[in-house]
Amino acid sequence: MKRLSASLRLLTSAFAMSLAMVPEWAQSAPAPALSLELNAAQPSEKGCRLTFVVSNTLGADLSKAAFEIALFNEAGVVDRLTVLDFKDLPAGKTKVARFDLAGANCGKLSRVLINSATECAGTGVEPTACMRALKTSTRTAIAFGV
Repeated sequence: MKRLSASLRLLTSAFAMSLAMVPEWAQSAPAPALSLELNAAQPSEKGCRLTFVVSNTLGADLSKAAFEIALFNEAGVVDRLTVLDFKDLPAGKTKVARFDLAGANCGKLSRVLINSATECAGTGVEPTACMRALKTSTRTAIAFGV
């Protein structure tokens, strides 16, 4: 039994070392993504200012990216639909974008929903790529996603 246990430890150790030596090129690369983070929601002179951090790792420049969003109030009812135009998003670049939503009250926003991509254009980019590869996150108390 002791001999079997020692052999099993040796085999397990050899397997673990072989996994550690897998070349970098053989490891799976992260999936292409368009990461959209709701970073802040602050009152502004016009209403509510939403700040987003966007990272384009799709592997291609986007000449135009715009999303229709739905804003939900504290009761969970859709307050409005609007389009946010992020303009150009170069490949491999992180960008900060701010949008002032006239008449919106940040304190009453409970959720921001990405309804659709109204524009998703770039050389070699499929129009559906922006929604298909979209990854959302939030640093606010407001729910954010698709």
